[in-house]
Amino acid sequence: MPLIAPLTALALAAAGFALGWWPLAAWSVHSIIGERMPRRTALRLAAAVTTAVTFGLLGLRFGPDWMLPALLAFAAGATVLSIVDLVEKRLPNAVVFPALAAVAVLLIPATWVAGEWMRLVWALAGAAAMFAAYFVLALISPSSMGMGDVKLALVIGLLVGWFGLSPWLVALLAAFVIGGVASLVALALKRVTLRGSIPFGPSMLAGALVAVLLAG
Repeated sequence: MPLIAPLTALALAAAGFALGWWPLAAWSVHSIIGERMPRRTALRLAAAVTTAVTFGLLGLRFGPDWMLPALLAFAAGATVLSIVDLVEKRLPNAVVFPALAAVAVLLIPATWVAGEWMRLVWALAGAAAMFAAYFVLALISPSSMGMGDVKLALVIGLLVGWFGLSPWLVALLAAFVIGGVASLVALALKRVTLRGSIPFGPSMLAGALVAVLLAG
């Protein structure tokens, strides 16, 4: 039994690498509409490594669990969204909404097996509350928070809301902590200026990953 989670993690890491190398990398390329296209090999490697790491961590933390498919669907979508956002500072609806639908559908069997249907209520409440929080932030500071981030908040709120209030709060706060650290690093490396900004979507997604790993 102690070997199940590590074996699951290794298998998922290998599957994640393969998934990232082709379909997720291809989806990322298809979603980039501007002229700033990174090298295909570099993009494939970034997608493969990112997916392998996230799949492996989720497999190690949760093992063979009914919640795992929803988490893996989220992680796959997160890989594509992070790449596109870093390249174009854009979170395409064609990725956000399929990820939202996949997570919502896959939460149903996980809830059924757990026998705790209130979790779905918490998930819906989490999605609505996270959307509202980011919508207010976008109204207050539209230069630093886009509507893509607001729509992404629906996916994150739905997933972490299923786990309860504490993980929801962790996801919200962790996004800003990670975003702040990333901004400081970018400034130190002179990738941005004090008046510039970095994409916030990857920080939101990383914060959600931290929250579910702690919740698991």
